[in-house]
Amino acid sequence: MTTDKQKKIARRTFLAGAAAGSAAIAAPAIAQTRTIKLGYVSPQTGPLAAFAEADNFTVAAFKEAMKGGLKVGSRTYPVDVIVKDSQSNPNRAAQVAKDLIVQDKIDLMLVASTPETTNPVSTQCEIEEQACVSTMAPWQPWFIGRQANPAGGPPAWKGFNYTYHYFWGLEDIIAVFTNMWNQVPTNKMVGGLFPNDGDGNAWGDKNVGFPPVLDKQGFKLTDPGRYQNLTDNFSAQIAAFKNAKCEIVTGVVLPPDFTTFWKQALQQGFKPKVASVGKAILFPVAVEALGKDGNNLSSEVWWSPSHPFKSSLNGQSAAQLASAYTAATKKQWTQPIGFIHSLFEVAVDVLKRTPALGDQKAMVKAIKETNLQTIVGPVKWNQENVPPFARANVTRTPLVGGQWRLKDGAKYDIVITDNRTAPNIPTGGKMEAIS
Repeated sequence: MTTDKQKKIARRTFLAGAAAGSAAIAAPAIAQTRTIKLGYVSPQTGPLAAFAEADNFTVAAFKEAMKGGLKVGSRTYPVDVIVKDSQSNPNRAAQVAKDLIVQDKIDLMLVASTPETTNPVSTQCEIEEQACVSTMAPWQPWFIGRQANPAGGPPAWKGFNYTYHYFWGLEDIIAVFTNMWNQVPTNKMVGGLFPNDGDGNAWGDKNVGFPPVLDKQGFKLTDPGRYQNLTDNFSAQIAAFKNAKCEIVTGVVLPPDFTTFWKQALQQGFKPKVASVGKAILFPVAVEALGKDGNNLSSEVWWSPSHPFKSSLNGQSAAQLASAYTAATKKQWTQPIGFIHSLFEVAVDVLKRTPALGDQKAMVKAIKETNLQTIVGPVKWNQENVPPFARANVTRTPLVGGQWRLKDGAKYDIVITDNRTAPNIPTGGKMEAIS
């Protein structure tokens, strides 16, 4: 639960430098006959809960900031955020999304955190003709994974009418990971951990995933096949990697699964020089669960205090937002803080440009026309850095790579070690082999 003290700190920091957002926050008398309702779905509990660790802080800060209402057209409306827990379950995510649309009658759906959450919610919104903005899932599993015939390729793929997504893509993370690997002398033998889920199937796909790119760059991938999430035995994968003499490990793994894999790998004498893993080690708490064995593990970095972007709501820098979170919660910053904050930035911007509340087609038009500088970078659909088949529904955000370093003998901090994909985000060091 969010304490009164946390709410006060969150409100104070959220409103700091609020000149940029004064039109949204300062307002005349609030219309009492209508409330703007935002639906927000994320994995508050279950194996994906680390993605939602900062949600209470961000939602509380946003609600406090919106206490004066939001001006849309000539009227000012109260704003409510209805949060639903997907419980890290796709079926549950779809059900709560339908509840938000049908029962709560929300104006705009917001959703984040892996394809297991974004995809079922987005699909439900498409069915119900509900405007939806999603983030924090690579765009390929979000777009391709929702196609009726994903194996049919681009000619068979169709765009979406009500659902829009912003995040990086597999092309970005593959580039970031290989850039980091090339900083460390290895035999270029790579072991892949790809589960049987939306992320794993996309990352391991022989057409759009890691295999074709790694092959072109001279890396040899050992893929033992898909495994089920929350498995308790990775001996088969470890044996395959040892037999192939893999010096690099990659994959997209649930946090508890990577903890199991890494501990078993070290126990069985498998000690790669580099381990760059998506999803599992994005968060300090996940790395700390490994004790000293987490040192020099590497991961993608979508957002950090050193990202050179500011909030469109209050002018807050990335560093200021991270500090505000620590001040309010006494916890270390975590990557989703920036992206969940940005979801509400996009929501406010879209609502302010929607001429008539309740008109979903007008809301969709406002989403399509978004051109916003946010705390995670620019959000603007129909950009040429997205393939034509997905361009209308997808916009890409910048991605860099980093390595976890143990400091003070107990806590970890991530050091950005490669920024070739986004040179405006500064690095803090070079890659080091796992000792």
